[in-house]
Amino acid sequence: MHAYEAIEQSLTFIEEHLTKEISTEELANTVGLSPFYFQRLFKRLVNKTVQEYVKLRRLAKVIENLKSTDQRILDVALDYGFSSHANFTRAFKETYGITPENYRRDLPMLNTFDKPEVSMNYVLVDEGVPLVVGNIVLEIHKKTLEKPEIYLGLETEVRISEQMPVGESTGVDVPGQLWKRYHMEKASIAATLNTTVEMGMSHAKGTAQNLFTYFAGGLVQNNPDRLQDGFVKRELAAGEYIVCRVEAENFEDLVTVALDQASKYLFGIWLPHHNLTTEPFSAEKYYRDSEGMACMEIWVKPLPLKNKS
Repeated sequence: MHAYEAIEQSLTFIEEHLTKEISTEELANTVGLSPFYFQRLFKRLVNKTVQEYVKLRRLAKVIENLKSTDQRILDVALDYGFSSHANFTRAFKETYGITPENYRRDLPMLNTFDKPEVSMNYVLVDEGVPLVVGNIVLEIHKKTLEKPEIYLGLETEVRISEQMPVGESTGVDVPGQLWKRYHMEKASIAATLNTTVEMGMSHAKGTAQNLFTYFAGGLVQNNPDRLQDGFVKRELAAGEYIVCRVEAENFEDLVTVALDQASKYLFGIWLPHHNLTTEPFSAEKYYRDSEGMACMEIWVKPLPLKNKS
């Protein structure tokens, strides 16, 4: 067994026992490693200590329950191993910046810590060859956009330290909140849109400002004479792109777990292996008319790694 396979096996064990007591010694025993070596390997591959990871996964499951059931907050907390309401509230607020009561009342979009697919770090696919991992399929290829595409939507500034790296930060999901607002307000511009294609665009403002600009909107089919108040127009420029297509079982998984895993693979594994970096821009293209699947594409503009400033 490869070392990463042992950690993946332990991650699966954790998922199956989140409502039970989980000790580091038990996890080490399930994969045949000493507790000392297991903890070092786990931290290296997951970027969290064992107990910190277990806490974050339990909190992610708690959020699912608070959103989808009427179960009492205390009962949910106790189900997932928190010893008291005070202990749970402290952990929740330290992780997400709000109390569980405020979350259930307002239901903001939150960044949660997903179960990682560690094996993706050790698999390199060729261009145009699908990679199947967990419940997602991804495929990377080059694409030329002959004509620019125009999008109409909303825009906000996002603090990098609170959103990046993808899947590592927890708290309010600012881009997710912008999408929520866009879907509430897009009726006023519906006549100008092709409702089957939506786009999220990120433009870095430079690390000195610790900010990037995020846009959420829909593809324009009838260019408006003037913009509705609050809406902005953005362009996916013509040119050469690296495109990572991602498919998942449903749209919620697509925009959370699948987007997180695909972004990590594209930026952390595939592009560096091909000696590429990208311009400080990326786009998430969502196809809302796909039957039987949920799919999207991540678009980036490649640059040779040696030219990275």
